[in-house]
Amino acid sequence: MIANIVVRTRPGDRTKGLMNVDGIVFPCALGRGGVTAKKREGDGGTPLARMRILGGYHRRDHFAAHSSGLKLKPITPTLGWCEVPNDRNYNRPVRMPYAVSHERMLRDDRLYDACLVLDWNIRPRLRGRGSAIFFHLARPGFTPTQGCVAVTSQVMARLLPRLSTRTVLTVKG
Repeated sequence: MIANIVVRTRPGDRTKGLMNVDGIVFPCALGRGGVTAKKREGDGGTPLARMRILGGYHRRDHFAAHSSGLKLKPITPTLGWCEVPNDRNYNRPVRMPYAVSHERMLRDDRLYDACLVLDWNIRPRLRGRGSAIFFHLARPGFTPTQGCVAVTSQVMARLLPRLSTRTVLTVKG
């Protein structure tokens, strides 16, 4: 099992990173706001933090749930993630349709075909500290995320069988 994953900003590009997993380095995408120690809702920053992987979601029709120590739930058309700081379900999964702004988990761009929830701003949930910080699949060319860490589907497939709720992803900037 993988205990630690360390992410550092790629020199010269604050929206791209290098992910070290047991001495093997993989490219990754970071938030459009780069790495930040003062994460705020909507800033596009990837939190400078040590975050456990709590579990996640996958698209059964696009990404097989590999054997893993993580509990992966299927993504359904009604699955969303609340991103409104003053809502009672802030930074939690919600059932769609949902009255306030939310992230749609069933995406056409396949970024969430495998989507792992990081424990950023989960316990306690602080209003405005950022929501939906995930470890998910990257766009071609590793274009920036909204604050998440993203890798290719091949890297995710390689890592997933070795990840567990004890795995810690540390973003160092």
